[in-house]
Amino acid sequence: MQHDKVLILDFGSQYTQLIARRVRELNIYSEIHPFNKIPANLESYKAVILSGSPYSVRGEEALHPDLSQIRGKKPLLGVCYGAQYLAHFSGGEVAPSNTREYGRANLSFIKTEEPFFENVNEGSQVWMSHSDTIKELPTGSILIASTHDVKNAAYKIEGEITYAIQFHPEVYHSTDGKQILENFLVNISGLHQDWTPDSFVEETVEAIQEKVGNDKVVLGLSGGVDSTVAAVLLNKAIGKNLYCIFVNNGLLRKNEFQSVLNQYEGMGLNVKGVDASERFLEALAGIEDPEKKRKAIGNAFIEVFDDEAHKLEDVKWLAQGTIYPDVIESVSATGGPSATIKSHHNVGGLPDFMKLKIVEPLRAIFKDEVRRVGATLGIDPELLGRHPFPGPGLGIRILGDITAEKVRILQEVDAIFINGLKEWNLYDKVWQAGAMLLPVNSVGVMGDERTYEKCVALRAVESTDGMTADWVNLPYEFLQKTSNDIINKVKGVNRVVYDISSKPPATIEWE
Repeated sequence: MQHDKVLILDFGSQYTQLIARRVRELNIYSEIHPFNKIPANLESYKAVILSGSPYSVRGEEALHPDLSQIRGKKPLLGVCYGAQYLAHFSGGEVAPSNTREYGRANLSFIKTEEPFFENVNEGSQVWMSHSDTIKELPTGSILIASTHDVKNAAYKIEGEITYAIQFHPEVYHSTDGKQILENFLVNISGLHQDWTPDSFVEETVEAIQEKVGNDKVVLGLSGGVDSTVAAVLLNKAIGKNLYCIFVNNGLLRKNEFQSVLNQYEGMGLNVKGVDASERFLEALAGIEDPEKKRKAIGNAFIEVFDDEAHKLEDVKWLAQGTIYPDVIESVSATGGPSATIKSHHNVGGLPDFMKLKIVEPLRAIFKDEVRRVGATLGIDPELLGRHPFPGPGLGIRILGDITAEKVRILQEVDAIFINGLKEWNLYDKVWQAGAMLLPVNSVGVMGDERTYEKCVALRAVESTDGMTADWVNLPYEFLQKTSNDIINKVKGVNRVVYDISSKPPATIEWE
């Protein structure tokens, strides 16, 4: 890959992935590596960014990167923990803040002649998230920005291209964050902005051809954006050697199995539909723990693919539509200190008995990048605009154990909700929506009779990459009609609630 690259050293911040995404938005390629596993060959990296961290530079567990091949040799930007690290271990002082500094702040002072803040005005909003603060700047540095409460909000070290900021430019609430990153990477560091969807397609196709050769590949299709884009990429690379399998796991949306098969007609893909719904429901029988459900679903997928792969001769590869957030939330994206949030069914490798190697053409990119790549490949915009749907399907939207009757109830509820969003022209204003079947019954009245039936929760969020999300303020009239339709038309449900939790602290899915 012949692009200028940015190396992002991960100190465990949940925002680290957002740094990578913001850099990619500038059409500059970025990679994340753990702070303690810096690549041996740094020649291809034209700039380095130090992420934030849940740790304190003053603590015994402080994370210490070896910056000997970076400081003064490559453009370097320290963000939050990175800024405190550069200060604390280079002659400055970091101490606990008198008040915890979280949330919005405004730049009250900017060194106007400093190119780092070109096209950024005093008063620009930034996002703080730290409990320590920089009391004294490191040796040889000068102050370039402050906020009302944080004097040393930004500084640079003279004699080298090293900058440090106490705030987070990568988050949405830092209104000029993208401009600041562009100033550092393009105007100061001189990186080229040539990482585009077109270049990704060209390079990925070449990489697949080199990696796979004339081998046969089997791909699990879900009907969603990720696996579809992966399929078209692979088809472009290896053509007839790609065998796509779409599995009905019994946890799909209403009528989705046939509708997904229909949508692939005319796309030139070799797709086989496999109805394994009974197999999945049997594997899930009596399981309530969400992690165990995910593992059971993942194992069942592997078994189905193994069965189908054996029906094909000489298949050597299993392709998956894994994308970056899948990896990030399952295990730290790169083996660094980031916390594990939950498991994903298609992350973590295959058992030894399944002699297939893995190819994941989308593993390094985010959801918004996947859609841009899909548009470059000429995929139908309606398909690309489809909401994300979890790999385990409705299995993680049914809290508690799973039965065929619970699946039926949730399929009916989900269909009313999603179709209603489309009818009210709300679907494209929502990043992801779905319904959750709760493991509680509540008392209701229908006609003159008492009912004791299920409660469902509706969830609709806005986001760009799934790393953070906020609930969507849907019209009351829509929610009222949707609730009435669900209760009147879905036998077994007598109560509907709407989830108004953001991520964080909640996740988008309930399990």
